[in-house]
Amino acid sequence: MYPLIFFIILSISNLHFSKSQLQKPKVLSSFSISNSSWTPTENQILLSPNSTFAAGFLPLPSSPNLYTFSVWYYGITENNATIVWTANYDSPVNSSASLIIKPTGELSLSTLSGKNLWPSRPVSRRNTTALILQESGNLVFGDWASFDYPTTTILPNQNITNAKRVLSSMNGKFKFNESKELVYNGDPDYYWTADNAFLKVDDQGRISKENFQSFISSDLGDQKLRRLTLDEDGNLRLYSYDSSLDQWATVWQAVFNLCQIKGTCGANAICMYETSDSSTSCVCPPGFKKSSHDSCERKIPLTDLKNSNFFRLEYVNFTGAANSSSIQDLTLSDCQAKCLAEDNCQGFQFKYDGKNDCILLMERLDYGLWSPGTETVMFLRVDSSETDENPEFTGMTTLMETACPVTIKLPLPPEESRATTRNIVIITTIFAAELISGIFFFWAFLKKYTKYRDMAWTFGLEVMPAGSLKKFSYAELKDATKNFSDVIGKGGFGTVYKGVLGDGRVVAVKALKNVAGGDADFWAEVNIIARMHHLNLVRLWGFCTEKNRRLLVYEHVPNGSLDKFIFQRDLVNLDLDESPQELADRKPVLDWNIRYRIALGVARAIAYLHEECLEWVLHCDIKPENILLGDDFCPKVSDFGLAKLKKKEDIVTKSRFRGTPGYLAPEWLRPEPITSKSDVYSFGLVLLEIVAGKRNFDQQNSEVDSHEWYFPSWAFDKVFKEMNVDDILDPIIKHSYDSTAHFDMVNRIVKTAMWCLQDRAENRPTMGKVAKMLEGTVEIIEPKRPTIFFIRDEDDKSINVAVSMTQTQPIDTLSK
Repeated sequence: MYPLIFFIILSISNLHFSKSQLQKPKVLSSFSISNSSWTPTENQILLSPNSTFAAGFLPLPSSPNLYTFSVWYYGITENNATIVWTANYDSPVNSSASLIIKPTGELSLSTLSGKNLWPSRPVSRRNTTALILQESGNLVFGDWASFDYPTTTILPNQNITNAKRVLSSMNGKFKFNESKELVYNGDPDYYWTADNAFLKVDDQGRISKENFQSFISSDLGDQKLRRLTLDEDGNLRLYSYDSSLDQWATVWQAVFNLCQIKGTCGANAICMYETSDSSTSCVCPPGFKKSSHDSCERKIPLTDLKNSNFFRLEYVNFTGAANSSSIQDLTLSDCQAKCLAEDNCQGFQFKYDGKNDCILLMERLDYGLWSPGTETVMFLRVDSSETDENPEFTGMTTLMETACPVTIKLPLPPEESRATTRNIVIITTIFAAELISGIFFFWAFLKKYTKYRDMAWTFGLEVMPAGSLKKFSYAELKDATKNFSDVIGKGGFGTVYKGVLGDGRVVAVKALKNVAGGDADFWAEVNIIARMHHLNLVRLWGFCTEKNRRLLVYEHVPNGSLDKFIFQRDLVNLDLDESPQELADRKPVLDWNIRYRIALGVARAIAYLHEECLEWVLHCDIKPENILLGDDFCPKVSDFGLAKLKKKEDIVTKSRFRGTPGYLAPEWLRPEPITSKSDVYSFGLVLLEIVAGKRNFDQQNSEVDSHEWYFPSWAFDKVFKEMNVDDILDPIIKHSYDSTAHFDMVNRIVKTAMWCLQDRAENRPTMGKVAKMLEGTVEIIEPKRPTIFFIRDEDDKSINVAVSMTQTQPIDTLSK
């Protein structure tokens, strides 16, 4: 009987509560002493004049019995209020608290203990002063304003520099110090910083900074509701409200790779960033296991300290090791010995930059991350009995041990026997019979089917024996590319289309044009290309030869070509004529370390084509458009091996030039043979463009005539005569250039480029030596000044400067 009565009472109380929750709140235009007091259970709010913002008590989502007095956007995302300011974000109150204006004029958020939780305890000397919520979202009481005490969010036109409290995340782990540095949990080192302090955000998507600089959103110019918030994951983001989807969209963020935010993963864990969905995961290194959802612990504790092993982890960096120390000019073995001598050494990081920096990681390993931009290789100390492998952390350095190995195994000679002669006769007879039978049947087969390609299609021979390539039908590729509708590139060798095969693989299909030779020549060249296997070369997966059609099927490289990354307009000097879509399509800025890795990877790939393969291959069209970037910005050279399919005059001349003006070596215009040194010259121009961030044919000084200006000579004068490296650096990342950290790298790239750009082919180094020059393993003497080259007219009576190649824009090429 009693349980039934209790159930009825509980149901009635719940029904009453539900009806009270459904009632519309009481709206106040201001809160004055006549309205005191205001308790959390009262269903009332304070609205701004145009009802954009509301203020009042809100229950915590995780604890409905605890409340905060907050300001939020009103009338949007009803299921989850977007809070922009909180009076007591670190001290929620229960239903017994109240907001009052005391007779003394003090505004107080009081608890039963009498403690005032309102920031700075504002006092007004006039009893008529009221708490007002302005249309800007600013909560004002006399001289006091919430804009002076931000919590997690900055609103449009809120002056950040006047703030009396540091912006922090809701969980209290992250802070935005001095309006320009993001720090974690009191760590003295920041994980992101702006060049200058933030001033304010406007409602059109521009973040103003000191010195008249600014950041811009991807939807710049649209009049929308916006907010700049330090989220609980430690990233500072600018949001704009999409009314059609009823949700907030991220239009700018400080950190793109979330693994660079300290504290994303716990102790000993390595943060892995997935570019496809911008997610992170915490992975344990070899020799460790999960201890919590984001931390790791050793499987086998370190016992035999003097005989520890070390696992090599590529692209892994631990930036939060306690008492880490850096020692220069040590060999790898000496650095390892230093770590073994310290009982609390957890491992060491070693830089292969010529300076041989050795960084010992002591006591613990924090803030681990995997990134291709890491300058060091991590050597993790483990117990000598540990046998874990580490395939996840094998990087470019290990994978680039590429050559064209040919393994030949000879059978052991047979033992001496009296029946040797008889066995030889039997085997020879059987082999001859089989050979004659095979020739006979093959001749009969060819007689019935006149064309080899029809024969291969009839019997399903879709694989070339030497190259292991799949033969596609034209109809199959037409269906994969949606009738060749998605064009992703055009160039001198043909047009490139994006497609999806039946097994789900994304491919780039190149339709070749003006191919010389017949089927046999084409198959021979495709067979050669199929044998080129290198980390920095685009893989060929298949081909199609039906009638007069010639198509090649390559792997699709998602990030597109290098020119889209280095030839961007200055992001600081914004062009307001750009559309929001153009701003959204901007590529990330490549820092100096990534650019150096790209240059080194391309050099190794071309050296592989020139020197390491069984077939000697010239590229003949090296330029940024033919350098593609993978997900981890690993470079991949495309369009190699196609030069033999065209004659020299077909590549060079149409009027005077064809292919890519601005990247051809002088011997293309002379009656001289084309050698591997022609590729070296083109690569030298690409090196200068990687450093300068502009085309080699873009004139630097408008006061100089175009026929008198030559980009390599100009760069040589700036670096080696005027000793002013800054003038040739890419202005987009010029601010991040550190002469201490980057001078040796940039100087090595520029010197190598000058040697590559010598007018005479015999004065240029080979690509193998170019790669060693970039690696820093050989000494580079000061190069000679590159000079503009000359050619003679046919009548040999006058000399013309060959500058027409720098006057024409390049033609976009393979799969971007």
